[in-house]
Amino acid sequence: MAPEALMQVLHQLPHVKDGNLLVGIETADDASVYRITDELALVSTVDFFPPIVDDPYTFGQVSAANALSDVYAMGGSPRLAMNIVAFPKALDLDILGEIIKGSMDKLREADTLLVGGHSIEDKEVKYGLSVTGFVDPEKITTNKGAVAGDRLILTKPLGTGVITTALKDGRCAPYDKGDAISRDAIASMKTLNRAASEAMVEAGARACTDVTGFGLLGHAFEMADASGVSFVIRSGEVRLFPEAIELIKKKKNRPKSIESNREFLLNHIEIDSKVDKSLELLLYDPQTSGGLLIAIPGAAADGLMGKLRERGVAASVIGEVVEKVEKKGRTIRVE
Repeated sequence: MAPEALMQVLHQLPHVKDGNLLVGIETADDASVYRITDELALVSTVDFFPPIVDDPYTFGQVSAANALSDVYAMGGSPRLAMNIVAFPKALDLDILGEIIKGSMDKLREADTLLVGGHSIEDKEVKYGLSVTGFVDPEKITTNKGAVAGDRLILTKPLGTGVITTALKDGRCAPYDKGDAISRDAIASMKTLNRAASEAMVEAGARACTDVTGFGLLGHAFEMADASGVSFVIRSGEVRLFPEAIELIKKKKNRPKSIESNREFLLNHIEIDSKVDKSLELLLYDPQTSGGLLIAIPGAAADGLMGKLRERGVAASVIGEVVEKVEKKGRTIRVE
């Protein structure tokens, strides 16, 4: 759903008040958090979508990793999951079996139990999960905790939206045929954000969000706006799938939401004229199971980068948090 349309609906929802509701819908965070005790809180989220790859087992894996990511973004540990299934009556049920098998294997990797779900018949396959996890109330990484002087760290490359669009339309070779472009993108989407989340909690991160459908700039804007600060993003430091730059030059490879993401952010983003236009478009590219965007005190940034490397996470420092810039409402500057 386009960000502008979603915001119109969310603004109509009543604000729920409860002393134990630590994170609700007010700041467009990744998940809700409800305190149970002084040392324990529940993290709750849900996510589902149509297939982005043809192989049902792989789709199940990606869907699970994507749903689990919201809990990891809050600094939590997922523990329970429930299936959300929409499936056409005419399709072979073995396809659904493979989707769920892929999902269960990924949940097992995350030490998360599948405990039920709900299914309906539909014209199109859709699959996802509701996920419940636990977090220490003192260690929640919401999207409103960024402070001027923090460094911004991104834990996965961008470009999965463009690559999967090209893949679905046959303009990119299938990953199971040994094609490096789609293979690397699929591998990234299947990778849990667990290691990155554990590292950032250990290092004392202030704020975090995962990069998904609104693209890097959309989710960065949500974090900066909620925190009452501005971000400076150095585009040359943002890791990309190399082939995505070439693919995005052709309009037919661009997901439709690139344009809706760009239009929504038009009055909040300032792009330096020196930024390559193809790279600029990739900053709006909708990601599935993207990386974590982490804000951490400058003095702790090197320590976090070291912890990420130890865990095999190839992250990069892509910018910094600055005081709120009151310039025509611009919240993020891209250099």
